[in-house]
Amino acid sequence: MDRDDEQDRHTRAEQRLGTVGVAHRSVGAREATRANLAWWDADADDYQAAHGEFLGDADFVWCPEGVREADARLLGDVRGRRVAEIGCGQAACSRWLAAAGARPVGLDLSAGMLRHARAGAARTGIDVPLLQATADALPLADGSMDAACSAFGALPFVASVEAVFAEVRRVLRPGAPWVFAVTHPMRWIFPDDPGPAGLTASQPYFDRTPYVEVDADGRATYVEYHRTVGDYVRALAATGFALEDLLEPEWPAGHTRVWGQWSPVRGKLFPGTAIFRARACP
Repeated sequence: MDRDDEQDRHTRAEQRLGTVGVAHRSVGAREATRANLAWWDADADDYQAAHGEFLGDADFVWCPEGVREADARLLGDVRGRRVAEIGCGQAACSRWLAAAGARPVGLDLSAGMLRHARAGAARTGIDVPLLQATADALPLADGSMDAACSAFGALPFVASVEAVFAEVRRVLRPGAPWVFAVTHPMRWIFPDDPGPAGLTASQPYFDRTPYVEVDADGRATYVEYHRTVGDYVRALAATGFALEDLLEPEWPAGHTRVWGQWSPVRGKLFPGTAIFRARACP
């Protein structure tokens, strides 16, 4: 996939939502949820067309660098384990987990993405429970899960990462792993460009004001939040997790795929992904 195709995908979603510009302002949970629900519903078909082949129908790919759970085993032995995938999208990870002997449930805000999850189940014959829900209000019982994961799922789009972590901790049994992959926080300081223009710092790392796209009436049509590495670490500690590892995948030799801002040009110089592996404290 090239940069023009990726830009076209975003442009089509923006046109559907009436996006006219970018605002630099705070956004609360209700407005962010409404905006990002509309965004992912509008973008679901194009996202799947652009990235479905790379993600696979029943594969667990953690990040654009191509780290796979089959190799990394960040969740450990999943056989017989109840696993919640937060922000599952088309649920390829959940289907991989099911094939590996786990008992997954996929949760996502977007009905459009869950429609693709059901289509993936039909193609593979691997059916997993799917729930439409926000990441900060999980419709799961206390202590009902043996693990939780999120591969570039809901976390960048929620107003309070602490609220999400608290919900994940609530549904996990003590000692259960919580593993999530997000855009590496240092990427915030660079323009969202996979080429040479994306190598020059332009945005303060410590500015947590979210990136907001708006329509002609000033309503948010897309919201993405920034947290520093320290913000994630402190949020985990405050909500009952012990951080065990922080992985920063290197760009693989011979990997030429461009995915949004991810590219060989940038990947050889600084990380694009951070994968946090934590465990629920007793």
